[in-house]
Formats: sequence, C-alpha cells, structure tokens
Amino acid sequence: ARWFPSRFTMLSDRFVSQNGVLIMGISGLILMLLTHGSVRYLVILYSINVFITFVLSHLGMVRHWYKNRARVQEWKEKILICGTGLLLTSFILISVILLKFNEGGWLTLLITSTLIVFALLIKRHYQQTALLLKRLQELVVSAMISIENVLPETKKEIACDSKAKTAVILVNGFNGLGLHTLYGVIRLFGGLFKNFVFIHIGVIDSGTFKGAAEVENLQAQVKKDVEKYVHYMNHHGFYAEAHSSITNDIVDEVAEIAPKILARFPNAVFFGGQLVFPKDSFFTRLLHNYTVFAMQRRFYHQGITMVVLPIRV
Repeated sequence: ARWFPSRFTMLSDRFVSQNGVLIMGISGLILMLLTHGSVRYLVILYSINVFITFVLSHLGMVRHWYKNRARVQEWKEKILICGTGLLLTSFILISVILLKFNEGGWLTLLITSTLIVFALLIKRHYQQTALLLKRLQELVVSAMISIENVLPETKKEIACDSKAKTAVILVNGFNGLGLHTLYGVIRLFGGLFKNFVFIHIGVIDSGTFKGAAEVENLQAQVKKDVEKYVHYMNHHGFYAEAHSSITNDIVDEVAEIAPKILARFPNAVFFGGQLVFPKDSFFTRLLHNYTVFAMQRRFYHQGITMVVLPIRV
C-alpha cells in the first residue's frame, strides 16, 4: 500500500517525477512566505526533520541486520555500527527539540506530525481498497479455470467481421475490475457485440522505472495479461484481439491507439470500468486518478463514443 497519493508516482514526459516535485516546491514557497525567509525558523525546521530521517534510517538498518542475522556472519558488527549511529542521532534530535522547542521546534513537530498522520490515513485507505477489491478477484479464478481447461488441439481460429459491432474494453490487467467490465458489457448489450478488442497500457512510474530490466518485465506482463482476455473470449466463441504498450501517460497513449482501432472496426464502442466506493468524498477523489474519466473527456473531443460502467465495491 502507498503512503501518499498514487499520482505522486507519475512521471512527466521526461521521465522525472512531476506531482511530488511541484508539491514540495509549492510547500517550500509557502514556508518561505510564512516565515518571511527567517533563517531562525527554517534552520530549526530543517535540523529536526533531517535528524528524524537519520534516526529512522539507522533504526531501519538495525532492524534489517537483526532480521537477517542468520544469513550474515558479521551481523553483530553491523548492528553495533548502526546502533551507535542510532544512539548519536537520537541524542542530537532530542537535544535540538528540547533546546529549540520555544523557538520554532513546536511548529516543526506540528507540521511533521500532521504529515505523518496524513500518510497513515492514506495507507489505511489503500489497504481498505485492496480488501474491497478482493471480492472482485473471485472472477479471475473462475475465468482462469475456463481458460486452462481448453485443450490446445480444441482451439480454433475465429473469423473476424470488421464491420460487425465491436466492444473495445480498456483494462489494467487480467483482474476483477477488467472482467467485471467485460461481464457488464455482455450483460447490458447481450449478443450485440461480435468482436472484442482489449487495450492494456502499462504505466511507467517511479515504482517501475528502476532500469531496463524492470521496464522489460512490465512490458512482458502487460502483454501476457491482455492475451488472457483474448483466449477467454475465443473460448466463448467470440473474435478478440489485444493491443498493449507501456507509457508514462495512459490517456495520450490510448488516444493515439483509438483511431487505428476505429479504422479497422468502424462500428466500435469503447468501454471502461470505474470503481464506485461506498462513500465517495474529496479524499477518495484525491487518492485515485480516475483515469477513465480523463479518457472519456479526450474521446469526446475526438468524437469517439465511450461508455463508463460503474463497478461497486
């Protein structure tokens, strides 16, 4: 689970973090204005928070070496070094807080504590969302069983009628959300659609942009997930195909792919699923990107029909 809104992991067109940098820059500007650039407050704010990070870093290293003591022979020496650093930084942190408490230390603790509470609430929300999504994952189990039961020799090619009604479904993996969207299309429109096209765009964010290997793994996983939808629909007698790619901006990538699909399937309708939480609030809208609505707005400008299906969790 994330500690901050998922949009903070998004990368710009230059593959650098954008939202987080902007937030930090704006926050720094606000602090400069509130303190009138007073070094007295800013140095205290900096010192306390720096030593908080030092303390947490050394504490994490002590914990790490203790947990791995069975695999590392020199774990005692490493804990001794990190433990010494933990004691020294803790002593300095406590000293600064006590000596500078009335000179701005209390304000630093207030700001930092508020941020910590905010991060804990965000993490709690994402954990609760993960629990809600587990109910949708039951669809994945049944779908996988139907795919695995198909023998290779019984698979057959299904002819494509490009003039027939086509459902283009945006998915973010072979998961409950994507399957629920697919079932919603079938339930609402019956046998109207003869072709199914699945689009899966992998997002290169700060979590996956760790090197060439990570990007290649993401690309392979995206292709593998979207192909499962094709096999599943072929098993049920429908023509299906998949489009996949990786990018740092889903909306732009889908907007580029959509005209190509429409050129091949002129009677296509795009579909996307959107989670509906039990209690919608500004907090949920802040923590979730609601990418499907951004796609819908882009498609409206392009004259492309898109239907958003609500998925209650």
